[in-house]
Amino acid sequence: MSLFKAASTVSLLTLASRITGLVRDLLMAATFGASGLTDAFNVAFRIPNLFRRLFAEGAFSQAFVPALAHSRETDGEEATHRLIDGVATVLAWALLVTCVIGVAGAPVLVWLLASGFKNTPHSFEAAVFMTRWMFPYIAFMSLVALSAGILNTWKHFAVPAATPVLLNVAMILAAWLGAPWFRSMGIEPIYAMAGGVMLGGVLQLAVQVPALLRMGLLPRIGLGWKTLRSAMAEPGVRRVAALMAPALLGVSVSQISLMINTQIASWLGPGNVTWLDYAGRLMEFPTALLGVALGVVLMPQLAGARAGGDDARYSAMLDWGLRLVVLLAVPSSLALLVFNVPLIATLFHYGAFKDSDVTQVALALAGYGAGLVGLVAIKVLAPGFYASQDIRTPVRIAIAVLVITQLMNIALVPWLRHAGLALSISLGALLNAGWLLVGLLRRGTYKPTPGWGRFLLQVVAATALMTVFLMWGASAFAWLALRAEALQRAALLAGLLAAAGAIYFAALWAAGLKLRQFIAH
Repeated sequence: MSLFKAASTVSLLTLASRITGLVRDLLMAATFGASGLTDAFNVAFRIPNLFRRLFAEGAFSQAFVPALAHSRETDGEEATHRLIDGVATVLAWALLVTCVIGVAGAPVLVWLLASGFKNTPHSFEAAVFMTRWMFPYIAFMSLVALSAGILNTWKHFAVPAATPVLLNVAMILAAWLGAPWFRSMGIEPIYAMAGGVMLGGVLQLAVQVPALLRMGLLPRIGLGWKTLRSAMAEPGVRRVAALMAPALLGVSVSQISLMINTQIASWLGPGNVTWLDYAGRLMEFPTALLGVALGVVLMPQLAGARAGGDDARYSAMLDWGLRLVVLLAVPSSLALLVFNVPLIATLFHYGAFKDSDVTQVALALAGYGAGLVGLVAIKVLAPGFYASQDIRTPVRIAIAVLVITQLMNIALVPWLRHAGLALSISLGALLNAGWLLVGLLRRGTYKPTPGWGRFLLQVVAATALMTVFLMWGASAFAWLALRAEALQRAALLAGLLAAAGAIYFAALWAAGLKLRQFIAH
């Protein structure tokens, strides 16, 4: 399967996930609005997600996938199977201990993430209750990440990319059916969402099993103490653990940044955590469709190229990924900056979601949009280091960027409030991506192919034409006043976005850019 076809498969399935995610968020916005209780749910859901990034797609995947690809390339199938079983056993035991501690320590975790909730005790108590119910979600998602790493290394991308849809479906059912039922029972309706999250975790893990069984790669998890000790003695498992140590630090840095931002938002007043969260959910569209898809596809391929000593192929894949980032992320970034109110209004402006909520989420989305190119580029550049089993360099860069980001918060938050938090993250991402790029260039492992200057000019010119059109579209229609005309507003949004895309790609064609070069890889 070509890189483009693989990335397209992941992107299309990720698109399905993000669409169902938007339906979920739309239902939640209309049902619950933006309040102290929605802030409580978002914080409670963020806590297991924070740990998920340690045990799942964050540090664990960064260490496991390159080691797995290297083992498959150099050690053979039998050793690779032992690695999978050993890692699965150690991971399962680590998750068990983590879940027990997390459920018991939920009040401490909520306070660490959102101490501002102490000013509204009901929000704090609700966040603790939902954290305890949702914390085991990390166990399901971490095992999903293990399964996804195996499937992606064997170039089976479809099942891992499709599974997030199941979480969204479960949460949609929770908002649509569970919340009214809870209300009729005299239970706080927002608690239904915690049940939806747990159901989604179970379903996501369940669909991985048949795919692994068909390939003969289902991990065998040892339940006994002797099996655990034997697994920990495996050289491959020790290699993964050694790689995870700096990776944990790196992921911890990004999660510390998220924790600080959530803390600050919790002190800015009710609604601020939710506004940031809705803007972040929308940012997941371009970052997942572009960055995550590219990262998922490139990581095992880059690791295989490095293990096989194919430096030319390694560099060519990085160059292809970065050009695709520029081609798609630059226009997306400008669209988020100038067309944010129409997007927010069309997607969320229903039920309990007020005009003022649209404005506040749009401000945060503009802040995030400013750094979209950096956020996506990191997903391509960091695997360039992970593929060489060098996790320390990205970690050092992440630590430095964390400090700089918090210094920017000091300057921006008093001025822009919650939007300042989003803008600081964006500027930090741009700095992080630039730093990673310079590192790869200095090593000589990435050698840009000729034609970058002309390519950048073509993209900038086409983006400028598209931006002018979107600025007109944002100001020519009363997007908030169309609240009662939901279908008309949605059709208008779809038409304008389709026209903007046509303008962009037509301008690229007129400037002489051949899009076929991206498909050939």
